[in-house]
Amino acid sequence: MVEQLIRIGIVGAGANTRLRHIPGFRKIAGVGIAGVVNSSDESTQRAARELDIPRTFSDWKSLVEDDEIDAVMIGTWPNLHCEVTCAALAAGKHVLTEARMARNLDEARRMRDAAAAHPDLTTQIVPSPLGLECGAAVKELIDDEDFGELRELVVIGATDSFWDDSQPVHWRQQSSLSGKNVLALGIMHETVQRWCPPPLRVFAQGAIFSRRTSAKNGTSVKPDIPDSLQVLTELDAGDAGGRGMYHLSGIALHGPPLQIHLYGSGGTIKVEFGSKERVLFGRAGEDELREVEIPAAARGGWRVEEEFISAIRGQEEVRLTDFATGVQYMEFTEAVSRSLDSGETVTLPLEE
Repeated sequence: MVEQLIRIGIVGAGANTRLRHIPGFRKIAGVGIAGVVNSSDESTQRAARELDIPRTFSDWKSLVEDDEIDAVMIGTWPNLHCEVTCAALAAGKHVLTEARMARNLDEARRMRDAAAAHPDLTTQIVPSPLGLECGAAVKELIDDEDFGELRELVVIGATDSFWDDSQPVHWRQQSSLSGKNVLALGIMHETVQRWCPPPLRVFAQGAIFSRRTSAKNGTSVKPDIPDSLQVLTELDAGDAGGRGMYHLSGIALHGPPLQIHLYGSGGTIKVEFGSKERVLFGRAGEDELREVEIPAAARGGWRVEEEFISAIRGQEEVRLTDFATGVQYMEFTEAVSRSLDSGETVTLPLEE
């Protein structure tokens, strides 16, 4: 059976869109990249030439409203995710948006509500890739009686990505573009959500050490998002309630790479993210952690574009990541932001 052609319009042909999304869509029968728009006419024309996309648009609204576009892939910074998503849904288009979901919780909820108002349309957020490979194996270890009851969660990621002050300020350091998304907090917490119970209380502290600046419209733009963040949480886990700790940094030289530790009453799981995901497990009475060998058949992987198209065609439902899940991690980043501002503990869930 020949599938009906699904025509994709690209709003923002950034690095991830070029690396993953466009090649991913082009592998699927009956899917075409129909048009593109970038932040300027020059970059739009260049993207169309380099990526062999037949049509260009003068602005994203023109693309979203075009009758020859069936679905919109949003590859911009978070500052446009809500506006483009809501407009695309109102125009009858399916939406796949890059992560993070939005700049803040209010925008995320507006996106969720817009999606609920158009249940016939597919909506999806590009998921955290962390844990896609090993996620099923980690979940199996957590459910193993040898692991026991979750007591402590530790999330670590200390890099030097913002250490060099000779570089211009990055968009991830600007709240007008990135919103309340701090460092790797959202991407790491989204992965944590797949394995752990939700947090009930959050306390955060942070600092801005970077002295980077950029000139914009004749004014100096400085970082206004923390490049050092520590978060304490209380989890909805067990009789005593589990505890969580996040240490994230962009100004740490030779710091530990991204990893998640799960400490249970009977064992420990450590997951290390890199070119290959490594899972280590140790039981009570064992001298050290051992690497868990995950058979090739049990390893997960990237299938975002396939999942999106299959959902449009009614062949499966969006699992990674639907808008409800996105709102959950945006609620966590919102709670962290409120705690940073107030210096006080914030209780979850937050009121609508």
